[in-house]
Amino acid sequence: MKTTSSDVGFNRTGIQTSPLETEEAIEGAREGIPSSPGDGSGILAVRAAYSVESPNVGSVPVPATFKGLLTTTKDFLKGNKSTVFIDKLGERLAFERSGVRLYEAALAKFDLHGTWPGGPSREQIESIYRDELNHFALIRETMETLGADPTAVTPSADLIAVASKGAPEVLADPRTNLVQSLEALLVAELTDNAGWELLIELARGLGQDALAEQFQVALDAEAEHLLLVRRWHAAGVTGEAGVWSGAAAPAF
Repeated sequence: MKTTSSDVGFNRTGIQTSPLETEEAIEGAREGIPSSPGDGSGILAVRAAYSVESPNVGSVPVPATFKGLLTTTKDFLKGNKSTVFIDKLGERLAFERSGVRLYEAALAKFDLHGTWPGGPSREQIESIYRDELNHFALIRETMETLGADPTAVTPSADLIAVASKGAPEVLADPRTNLVQSLEALLVAELTDNAGWELLIELARGLGQDALAEQFQVALDAEAEHLLLVRRWHAAGVTGEAGVWSGAAAPAF
């Protein structure tokens, strides 16, 4: 790796780099002098007003096909709300699309920085990339089979895009290396596993057992991704610290 996260440099973010102003900063904190007049009640009132006036975060589109409309109507008559399922399918579709892009970026980091003892091979990253692409195709085909529009942005798809936008930024940052990128991928994989678990639960609850089985296969693959990313990241961090463990220990 060309750089590591623990290189010593001219970091001036800490208070100890300005000893002359340290006492003044501490004293100001003790006195509790506010940086602006008023308290938090004003902003709370504004947030409450915005919440009342604002609409919901999007909506699930009306089924554009007869099959989709029929499925929604049948579930409604049974007391189920299949639109929740469609919403969460849209979420997984958006997340898997992002997953493909994340691992494309990880391949670029690998080509630039290489690997380390206990770290990933290019073939392993490519394998996860292909899995993410296959999972995207699975969700897209599922939505089309159910009569839903996979190109529509559902509310949960919108929310997950906002909640997870930090990971792509980490991998796109030219300053980050592969170990640091794996930390962002670890966050993404934890979220991905939880999302598939919920989708399986919804599918079974709506009587979509065949879909649940397909989703379980995807979850098994995602669980393997999580295990690998966790191991690679741990090997990179402990190796950088010189605290080698198990198979990651280099032979001298």
